[in-house]
Amino acid sequence: MEKIISRLVRSFEKGKLTRRELVQTLAILTLSRPTATAQRPQINNVDHVSVVVSNMARSVDFYQRVFGFSILSEDEENEIVRLGVDGKMLLSLRHENTTGVIDHFAFGMEGFDVESATGMLEASGVAPEPVNIDYGFHFKDPDGAIVQLSQARP
Repeated sequence: MEKIISRLVRSFEKGKLTRRELVQTLAILTLSRPTATAQRPQINNVDHVSVVVSNMARSVDFYQRVFGFSILSEDEENEIVRLGVDGKMLLSLRHENTTGVIDHFAFGMEGFDVESATGMLEASGVAPEPVNIDYGFHFKDPDGAIVQLSQARP
C-alpha cells in the first residue's frame, strides 16, 4: 500500500495527477480494504471536497469564473460557502488563515443511516465523530486526513 501511495504522490508532484484525482484515488484506497466483520458501504461518488481558503471572496470569484460554479448555500457562522453546478454541491470553501489545505473529502453512501454507518465504521476499527448528522460522520485515515461519510446525493 505504501508503494502505491508513494507513486501517487510522485505523480501529483510531477503534474501527472490533479489534486482532485489524487484525493479521489487516496479516498478510494482508504475504504478499499475489505474487513471480515463488516459489510463495506456502497460508495457511489466523491460527494465534495472542502478547501480551507484565506480570502473567501477571492476564492468564490475564482471558482465561479474558472468552473462556472454558483453559490448553493452559505453558513455564515462557520464561514463556509458551498459551490456547485445545477444544484449539486461539488466544493465547500471554509475560511481560515491557512491556505491551500484540503479540509476534508466526503463519500456519498447509499442507504446511509446513523446505526449502520456507526456499526460499519466501528467494525472496521474507525471511531466516527458525528459533526452534524445532516452531513454525516467525520473520521481520520491513517495519516490524519479527514474523511466524511454521508448520505449519497442524487
